[in-house]
Amino acid sequence: MKFLIVDDAPDVVEAVSLCLELRYPGAVILTAEEGKSALEIAQREELDLIILDIGLPFMDGFDVCRQLRVNSQVPVIMLTVRDRDVDVARGLAVGADDYITKPFSHIELLARVQAVLRRTKSADNTNDGSFVSGDLDINYVSREVRVAGKDVKLTPTEYRLLYQLVRNAGRVLTHRELLTRVWGPEFTDKTSYLKVHVQHLRQKLADSASTPRLILTEPGVGYRFATPVQGVKSS
Repeated sequence: MKFLIVDDAPDVVEAVSLCLELRYPGAVILTAEEGKSALEIAQREELDLIILDIGLPFMDGFDVCRQLRVNSQVPVIMLTVRDRDVDVARGLAVGADDYITKPFSHIELLARVQAVLRRTKSADNTNDGSFVSGDLDINYVSREVRVAGKDVKLTPTEYRLLYQLVRNAGRVLTHRELLTRVWGPEFTDKTSYLKVHVQHLRQKLADSASTPRLILTEPGVGYRFATPVQGVKSS
């Protein structure tokens, strides 16, 4: 395992490093104090996970994650002293996989790390085939998504959520089901995560929030992906 910790507070870096070393003996722990160095490390190293502080000097964690997502799908857990919903939503929107508020316990940190790594591993076991409905085309093998022939760039979590929805097209998936399948059983109360990602999926798929045609809301229950357009097959 190879981890990158990005934080300008030595005590936080030391605490996180110790947690990871105890849970993953032999793991390589890389560190960076600011965003530019973190991006350089991420470009040259094959990382399993980045733990990224938001309050960095020169370039904050949001900008680091946004730039990272241009060409990398490495899982990212954000650290912050802020727990406002708007900050959580912003972190998820730029491509973070999870969000931990300081101060946190080593048990909470390791639980989040394990959950992110587990779902990243399961995402690699993608089924063959594709899904086509109207102008939406998804290739499960290459994980490519196109709308009207144009590539749509999704974050890893957005893709996992879309995958679950389209594989169950026509069936309502409850909030709990989606949170368990996409984030893990530890996240069944994180409905805000689900709402943020559905909102961004709709935007990227050109699916109107007020009158959606693809991702349909079942009030108080969950979400349903519309049955594929008649005459278009999914496999």
